[in-house]
Amino acid sequence: MKISMEGIIIFVQDVPKLKRFYINNLGLQLVEETDDGGWVLLGAGQCTIGLHKIGQGYAGPESAAPLCESNTKLVFEVGDDLAGLRDRLLQAGVLLRELKTFPNYGFWICDGEDPEGNVFQLRQRK
Repeated sequence: MKISMEGIIIFVQDVPKLKRFYINNLGLQLVEETDDGGWVLLGAGQCTIGLHKIGQGYAGPESAAPLCESNTKLVFEVGDDLAGLRDRLLQAGVLLRELKTFPNYGFWICDGEDPEGNVFQLRQRK
């Protein structure tokens, strides 16, 4: 049996805000969305990312900071100039850590957070 990742769904508090973040900052493509603002599907290479409005029973209070603890990290591969992309995103106010790599690892990497605290990684082949 062959299994491949087609997409991932993230439950979020503010779908339009995260839609703008991923389109404007990472260049993801809008695939579909609902009129009520509760669902967006974004193209991310060979995978899609669904942003789904979290149910009322699970959402935090609107006055609370939307940051959350997560055990998931979205990984995006950058074709080239990760350092330049990092600089542009920092200027746009995106939370990003330093560029780093590891011995015998074929990538430069940089972790960041979207406006709701979901962790993502940008990586570029050495």
